[in-house]
Amino acid sequence: MDVRCPHVDALRTFISGSVLRCRPVSSVRYSHWITSVFSLKTSVPLRAEPKKKKKVDPRRELMVKERLKKKVKKLEKIPPELIPIEDFIPPAKCFDEIRVRSPPKLSFEESERRALLLKEWSRYKNLQHQTDMMAIEEALQAQTQALKELQLESEELYRAAIGPDSSLFPFHHHGPSFMPLVPNQEAPYGKYYDITRVYTQ
Repeated sequence: MDVRCPHVDALRTFISGSVLRCRPVSSVRYSHWITSVFSLKTSVPLRAEPKKKKKVDPRRELMVKERLKKKVKKLEKIPPELIPIEDFIPPAKCFDEIRVRSPPKLSFEESERRALLLKEWSRYKNLQHQTDMMAIEEALQAQTQALKELQLESEELYRAAIGPDSSLFPFHHHGPSFMPLVPNQEAPYGKYYDITRVYTQ
């Protein structure tokens, strides 16, 4: 016994008739607006709608502006904070009292020995300084006497003697050659890590 539903038969005839009557459309098969009969039915893609502007009470806007003006006046009364110079601020670990180094305790004999050694060293350096000053003074006197004698002998040789001696310090220097700038050249700075703190007022 074959039992058929009239709705199923009607659907089959509608699909077969529509398929036979429709022409194959290949160019619009994958379009968003026109879909094929055998494809899944999807809704039309919606575009974004402009947001509706909320109705703002003008009194509220005035109140908000007045509050902002009051905040600005309060901020103007506060003096601006100075940006600290980090180079002049010692690190916190330097203020730690635990890191204070106590001086070593010396015996009486060791302290006396160091005091006598310091006195002897000061005497030695004083004698060395006096000897050097005497040698320099004698050399200057001998040089002055020799220049006087040379001036009496020959004025030309005296002028050459008091002139600068270029062979005393042989120094040759070649500077950089002139080169025109390369247009639109960006000199590389190299890799570095910027750890500069930015302070906002």
